[in-house]
Amino acid sequence: MTEYESVIQKGPATKAEERRERAVLVGVERPGLPWPLESSLAELERLADTAGADVVATTTQRLDAPNPRTFVGTGKADEIAELARSREADLVIFDDELTPSQQANLEKVMDKSVKVIDRTALILDIFALHATSKEGRLQVRLAQNQYLYPRLRGMWAHLASNRMGGGVGSRFGEGESQLEVDRRMVRKRITSIRRELERLSDVRSLQRESRYGSGMFKVALAGYTNAGKSSLINRLTGADVLSYDKLFATLDSTTRKFELPEGREVTVTDTVGFIQKLPTTLVEAFKSTLDEITGADLVLHVIDASSPEFEGQIEAVCEVLDQIGAQSIPTIAAFNKCDLLDAETLAGLKRRYPSAQFVSARTGEGIEGLVGAIAQAVSAADTKLDVLIPYQRGDLVSLAHERCHIISESHGEAGTRLQLLVAPAFVSTFSSYLVPEGDA
Repeated sequence: MTEYESVIQKGPATKAEERRERAVLVGVERPGLPWPLESSLAELERLADTAGADVVATTTQRLDAPNPRTFVGTGKADEIAELARSREADLVIFDDELTPSQQANLEKVMDKSVKVIDRTALILDIFALHATSKEGRLQVRLAQNQYLYPRLRGMWAHLASNRMGGGVGSRFGEGESQLEVDRRMVRKRITSIRRELERLSDVRSLQRESRYGSGMFKVALAGYTNAGKSSLINRLTGADVLSYDKLFATLDSTTRKFELPEGREVTVTDTVGFIQKLPTTLVEAFKSTLDEITGADLVLHVIDASSPEFEGQIEAVCEVLDQIGAQSIPTIAAFNKCDLLDAETLAGLKRRYPSAQFVSARTGEGIEGLVGAIAQAVSAADTKLDVLIPYQRGDLVSLAHERCHIISESHGEAGTRLQLLVAPAFVSTFSSYLVPEGDA
């Protein structure tokens, strides 16, 4: 199990290794696929590069349905094994998720030195390389073990008939197989990780409640991986969030304060990027991180305008938002990297998506319009109040300036008169000082 697990946890290659591994990619074209196979394989190549492997060959097959034994046809499996041998490949990566039995059968066809993994294992590998916080690492380990558990049978098939504790006296009950021992170990590990994640989730929930209790409007950035979310939050808030031109460069959510032009503060949270065929185990494992989206007042859906597959990326993000129950949250679509488009293409996008914002986090183009759209969304959730605050309650005037949108302000003998837009969390705070209707 140690050798197999290292493929999942460390991945095809790590930065510490002297030589990048050589990979063969395998794709299957089937009827009704939402993405063109060429685009999916191009993304798989980027994933392999991010994990530390060089693609030396790509092969495809057209099938009506996957082969239940080897996913591809048996003849194709032999062809892939020969291709890996001729290109001196260390790794064969399938673009779709393999069942445990398919993976085991394919490994029998390949040379012993060649590893067979699928898209899910590759994504798990990248997450393992990039997770930095304790919670992020635990979330990855949980997803890894959930992926590993059903695959233990194939790993120990050669020991299926061997029993620990056999011999004299074994008639009273068979010993425990190595497979059963390992399954119990993995189950215990999953339980332990979940318990620790629940503890960390409670801590995160307290932090979120503290932010929610502050009455601040909460904006969550969501989008396909490498859409430029981290760059955008840096542009908006002046933060120094890690930003690379790589898939899944950041996994841990980052929250920063952002001041709107009228002086009101909101929070902006960067979240993990999505991808097509995102493993369900990862959606479950990263639930506490994705809760940053479900608890937001506004979702800023960042889209890579320069990607030829942006429509499919939009669908992939919306699918995950549906999975986590965030589809009903108000959303602003922000097409990023518009500086990479020619004028005609950009004009065509604006006609197709008239309610969207078009920005460049790199140059700052369109940021002012995006900020205005966020401010408008913040105001739409507010209640308009007319209050008279006594001078001895200067703290409420300060709160109004920090957390509310001041429409007008005047000073009289009785106190400070404010007309303001108030977030739902603060309506009760100011309701005691409402000016009766009809008063000048």
